[in-house]
Amino acid sequence: MIDNIKLISQNAIRIDNGKIIYIDPFRITGYSNDADYIFITHSHYDHFSKEDILKIKKNSTIIVITQDLYNEVINLGFNNILVVSPNNSYEVDGIKFSTVPAYNINKDFHKKDYNWVGYILNIDNNILYIAGDTDNIPEIQNIKCNIAFVPVGGTYTMNYKEASDLIKEINPDLAVPTHYTEVGSKDDALNFKNELEGFAEVKILM
Repeated sequence: MIDNIKLISQNAIRIDNGKIIYIDPFRITGYSNDADYIFITHSHYDHFSKEDILKIKKNSTIIVITQDLYNEVINLGFNNILVVSPNNSYEVDGIKFSTVPAYNINKDFHKKDYNWVGYILNIDNNILYIAGDTDNIPEIQNIKCNIAFVPVGGTYTMNYKEASDLIKEINPDLAVPTHYTEVGSKDDALNFKNELEGFAEVKILM
């Protein structure tokens, strides 16, 4: 499954399982109007990038968003829109997924009452957890998944140590560090991997 997944930048993930799925498209190059589905975790520029969404959007693209983005995606010309909120289960065009909260505990960049989300996607019987921008909050410490994509850059999200503590809690088959290209560095990804030596398999995709 991981061979069909590309981590492009920040939390921008592209999955090709016959259909093309993007999460938080950002700094997209090399792909054009190929998105069957777009999942957005929240409205910050490096997760909801209008410029990049328009690069991959086609007429039939289904976009999954939080409530605060509804008017924005209408203005981008989307007809197929699913609005989600935390702690719910959904199915769109055969893809089953659920939402979990994503927020900060000790900083104000991502407040709990914004109702921003992470996603748990069931794709080809693999459970993928895409955390979005979050700290290591209680609501995500019992997630069951095969592959976990977690932020490691700090400042706006968990740092690599906090992210590694979460992975030790949820024990996925594979962990992938994200969200270190705009703030943080490749060292955060490497430190995350080192923290999990002997605990979990880690793959650095960018």
